[in-house]
Amino acid sequence: MSRPESARRRGDRLSRYGFADVARAAALLGPDGLGWWDAGAGGPTDDGAAALVRTVGSTADPDLALHQVHRLVAVAPEVPAALRADPGLAARLLAVLGASEALGDHLVGAPTHWAQLASDTDPDTFRGAEALRAELSPAGGGTAAVEELRLAYRGVLLRIAAADLTGARTVDEVMAELAALADGTLAAALRISEAEAPGELPRLAVVAMGKCGGRELNYVSDVDVLFVAEPVGDGDTDAALRAATAIAVRLIDVCRQVAWQVDAGLRPEGRDGPLVRTVASYRAYYTRWAKGWEFQALLKARPVTGDAALAEEWLDCVRPLVWQATDAAQRPKMVAEVRAMRRRVEDQLSAADVEREIKLGRGGLRDIEFAVQLLQLVHGRSDPELREPNTLAALAALTAGGYVGRADGEELAGSYRFLRTVEHRLQLQHLRRTHRIPDDEAGLRWLAHALGYRAEGDRTVVQAFLRDWSRLARNVRRLHEKLLYRPLLEAVAKVPTEALRLTSGAAESRLAALGFEDPAGALRHIGALTGGVSRTAAIQRTLLPALLPEFADAPEPDHGLLAYRRVSEKLGRTPWYLRLLRDSGPVAIRLARLLGTSRYVTDLLARDPEALRLLADDAELVPREPAALTEAMSAAVRRHDRPDDAVGALRALRRRELFRIACADLLGRLDVVAVGRALSDVTDAVLAAALRVARAAVDAPADLRFTVIGMGRLGGAEMSYGSDADVLFVHSGGDDAQSRAHAVAEKLRALLSAPAPDPPLPIDAGLRPEGRQGPLVRSLAAYRSYYARWSRVWESQALLRARYVAGDAALGDEFLAVADPVRYPAKGLDTAQVREILRIKARVDAERLPRGADPATHTKLGRGGLADVEWTVQLLQLRYAGATPTLRTTRTLDALDAAVGAGLLTAADAMELSAAWRLAGSVRNAMMLVRGRPSDQLPRHGVELAGVVRALRFDGEDPGEFVDEYLRTARRARHVVADRMEAEVP
Repeated sequence: MSRPESARRRGDRLSRYGFADVARAAALLGPDGLGWWDAGAGGPTDDGAAALVRTVGSTADPDLALHQVHRLVAVAPEVPAALRADPGLAARLLAVLGASEALGDHLVGAPTHWAQLASDTDPDTFRGAEALRAELSPAGGGTAAVEELRLAYRGVLLRIAAADLTGARTVDEVMAELAALADGTLAAALRISEAEAPGELPRLAVVAMGKCGGRELNYVSDVDVLFVAEPVGDGDTDAALRAATAIAVRLIDVCRQVAWQVDAGLRPEGRDGPLVRTVASYRAYYTRWAKGWEFQALLKARPVTGDAALAEEWLDCVRPLVWQATDAAQRPKMVAEVRAMRRRVEDQLSAADVEREIKLGRGGLRDIEFAVQLLQLVHGRSDPELREPNTLAALAALTAGGYVGRADGEELAGSYRFLRTVEHRLQLQHLRRTHRIPDDEAGLRWLAHALGYRAEGDRTVVQAFLRDWSRLARNVRRLHEKLLYRPLLEAVAKVPTEALRLTSGAAESRLAALGFEDPAGALRHIGALTGGVSRTAAIQRTLLPALLPEFADAPEPDHGLLAYRRVSEKLGRTPWYLRLLRDSGPVAIRLARLLGTSRYVTDLLARDPEALRLLADDAELVPREPAALTEAMSAAVRRHDRPDDAVGALRALRRRELFRIACADLLGRLDVVAVGRALSDVTDAVLAAALRVARAAVDAPADLRFTVIGMGRLGGAEMSYGSDADVLFVHSGGDDAQSRAHAVAEKLRALLSAPAPDPPLPIDAGLRPEGRQGPLVRSLAAYRSYYARWSRVWESQALLRARYVAGDAALGDEFLAVADPVRYPAKGLDTAQVREILRIKARVDAERLPRGADPATHTKLGRGGLADVEWTVQLLQLRYAGATPTLRTTRTLDALDAAVGAGLLTAADAMELSAAWRLAGSVRNAMMLVRGRPSDQLPRHGVELAGVVRALRFDGEDPGEFVDEYLRTARRARHVVADRMEAEVP
């Protein structure tokens, strides 16, 4: 074998152990180095050496570990033998040397410290704060004491890092032990500072803040503190503060020399304020001047060293202030302040850093911490279990209390631990404060190895790490936005703290003040929902304080709360229900508003509770397209053989669509025109699918041509929630077809109007020739003959709304071709026909208005109501559509626009008519939504008027103002109607 080939094979073997510079590794491992590698054999010298080489190869950076061992052996030649004798020592020491260049430098500078990792010293045992304080206890003051403390600190840090890197500590334990190390260091620094201080010592307490206060410290971080001082006894306060300030300044300097910077920037007034304050000074500042973020920072406050009694006195002072300051009355914009602070932190990063910063960037540690802290501030007012300074403990409490979903809580906790582990590895390398993922391939490869990644098939360690990190960051950001921007959070934050305590003695009085007619009954409903220790009850205790004001804003708060209880009891055991209310955007608030406003929605939801899911997604609060409706309903009936089952499925789908439209209407997403069109689209699709079922049920032959023509509000695509489906039935056959077509029509009517839990759809064919005295179904020829010989002017008027709805589309077109000359007469109307229409209108006004109805506020037949506007428009269509094709539309507002375009109406008159038509239609719909049953009469006062005003989102405070607005609008429209009808008489 040639020398180059032999060297190449030895290199291949070393590269398998993870060495990048195989030539250097061979030299350092060979006989002139550690003696662990036999160059001739191309492998380890013995089994012990093989184990050590494998251990080196398993470190974050095998080349660095080998280089560091070589440096250490130069000052501590006993190390190789110790490594062979103690595999635990080898694992710990080599892991440190491969992960931290800085700790390698420390070991070379303190060549006896490696022995602290020997197994007989029990280095893997977790040491608490008191044990670490005992280790960090230099005597006296001065430079020697500071140096002694520095070396002791590095020794403990070395032991923590070794346990961390070898898996002997969880990341939670590492953070806690690093915080305990900081506690001990602060205590030792205080002793040194006090030993050096002249004169009488003041009472001085050091309070940890930030990550140290939360016992979640990392390897290299500023340690945030506050200093509290008081004189001894009746001593001079100013003198005590001066002495305490000098001690604090020295403590900060000692810690800087030993380990890290002490940051007192979270103190009142920040760096512009005094370094040390008395308890009274802190109280005055936090009571009068503190900002929201300062109370957020106090969540982490924890006494760490110094005068323990003084620290407790300070805590007793500031802790209540945190929860008082976050009360809605004290700080109504607290949620917005915390959100704004998070945005400012992120905005300070460059575009490059925001994607690679694991602390401050998107999907980083701050996303988790801000979400957790905001939830603590909002819900911790009423739940002391949430007042945890530690992020993971607080998150666990939030999850246990039902404020955060289990899956979300587990994902956030796992993500937090992963990100803190990444942070630890980055900082250990050079013991520098960094939170940035490397950009270069080598840096990424080192980090991935340090985190334990190994190549997976074709995927490199870098790719494996980047895949996990990017996925985790996306999920963290998603959960951060879900929790931090949860609408329910703002709603709960607006509730006074006392009101969050639903079981307090004052609860019944508060419910009465909110407007509940039966506060004792309301309290029983609340007790039924929130009683017990179940997770369901816990989540309800979170939800109800925010929902009660929504119910209280409704005309009938008791009804809204009762409806909520019924829905909750029906769905309470369903896993998704409470999770949806708590987590999914505005669902809870929307539900409360809907239940408090609308009996119609309440009834629909009681029959179909799962429809609640629609409220979670704005995209679901948009009416479905006609083609999608038709396909969905056709598919539903195809799945059933029995007609009753098929139509049952069809009516259930219609119910879901009615719920969708009603919710979108009440939430302000649809106007009356869009509601009418949406309801008509649903009816079209229902009739098309039901017609198929009816034909199959009566065994109608395939060649029977049958069509359904929409009339009235259905034909105009202007249906209201309580509208019947006005139709005509048409077939194209002879006498035999007549009987079969009649059977189809009767079956269709029976299927859709049969009693059922779902809202029925009555089919009204009363606009057919000869009305209810005439045949239910006619052939196209019969319609043609009738309209040619017997049609009266009111029938021409009725045909203005005719349009094809379902069945044979070609036959529908043929019928409309027959209808067009009748409804759009070429020569318009003669004088007698105009007078006949006006006579019928006057008779309708006089006779059709229900007894006792108020003609001023009757939305359909009253002055300036729907009939006034529609008859005016239809009269114009009958007179002029024969010569003006733009008037040939079934829709009222489209016809109004066309009349303006044709010069038949002024734009001002059309605007008055349009406003009255829209308002009357909206009120009519609102009455159905509020009452749960149809009504055309706008009440002048009372609960129903208040409900209508709320449903229509009227801005005025007094419902009577809305009635006045309706009267003004109707009166102006009535003037236009009277003028136009008079003008149309030839």
